[in-house]
Amino acid sequence: MSTIHEQLTEAADQAARVVAGTDPGRFTDKTPCSDWDVKELLNHLILWTAYSFERRARSEQVGPDLTERDFASEPDYAAAYRAQLDRALAAWAPPEVWESEIDTGGGKTPAPQVAEMILMEMVLHGWDLATATGQPYEISDEIAGTVAQAVEASAEMYRQYDGFAAEVQIGQDATTLEKALAVSGRRA
Repeated sequence: MSTIHEQLTEAADQAARVVAGTDPGRFTDKTPCSDWDVKELLNHLILWTAYSFERRARSEQVGPDLTERDFASEPDYAAAYRAQLDRALAAWAPPEVWESEIDTGGGKTPAPQVAEMILMEMVLHGWDLATATGQPYEISDEIAGTVAQAVEASAEMYRQYDGFAAEVQIGQDATTLEKALAVSGRRA
């Protein structure tokens, strides 16, 4: 069984591939996130799965310098995202980070739980971006299982803040990822 850090590393590779494959000519296309077009989704993905991800390892928050930044308009945004993902993964490598409690702005949360939420964000929005831009999206069953557990545990809270839509009904033969997507209100 892989560690959550290994799962984050694999999911980061997939997210970086999808970001690199996103054509700026599609920035105004719709996405499965009904409130966002491709460019807005791309900015959200970059901010929360790379910059915030790194800061969480140090129990820091992101400020307006990042929340108001248009990453997707910057030259070489895909290479910059990959480099920032690598910095974030390095920040989460020390064992003491995993033993800490992280200030999430609303209280302290055990680091492994924060990491699972970041993994969930990375996978769900990576899938959203891949779907919106016609790219394939694949993750291991192990990652899908971790994400499915995180989605199930947080679905009601996310629905309260319009982060998830109502659960989508799917068939019995659905994959673990398809089940996680369905619980989060996404139709695979």
